[in-house]
Amino acid sequence: MLTARSEAKGALTGLVLALAAVALLVGGVGIANTMAVGVMERRGEIGLRRALGARGGQIAAQFLLEAALMGFVGGLAGLAAGALTVYTYALAQGWPPLIPLHILVAGPVVSVLVAALAGIHPATRAARASPTEPLRSA
Repeated sequence: MLTARSEAKGALTGLVLALAAVALLVGGVGIANTMAVGVMERRGEIGLRRALGARGGQIAAQFLLEAALMGFVGGLAGLAAGALTVYTYALAQGWPPLIPLHILVAGPVVSVLVAALAGIHPATRAARASPTEPLRSA
């Protein structure tokens, strides 16, 4: 009986971790897509900033910060939805609701890391943009 319980718990934990990994992957792809579109739509702004003396690293940092902020807000929203679900289910079952502190911290931290990784390519594309091309077409 204990072995079956342990195996079921292990399988459920693996399923939840796989679901979380898929959610992080989808979120990362969404952020990368949003940032890529943002770079394309803001070519004029990037070109103007470059023409006024902004270095590529400053532009890359701006786009990375935007991606990280999107990840942070998404992580907080996911944390709030997950905590609400856990507390609601626990109270409905008559269990004491408990979420470990390290989980509360790890959720937004991991989402910021995934978002920053997803934003690296669009940020480097923005940093390498020529200042003259967008201004010529504007």
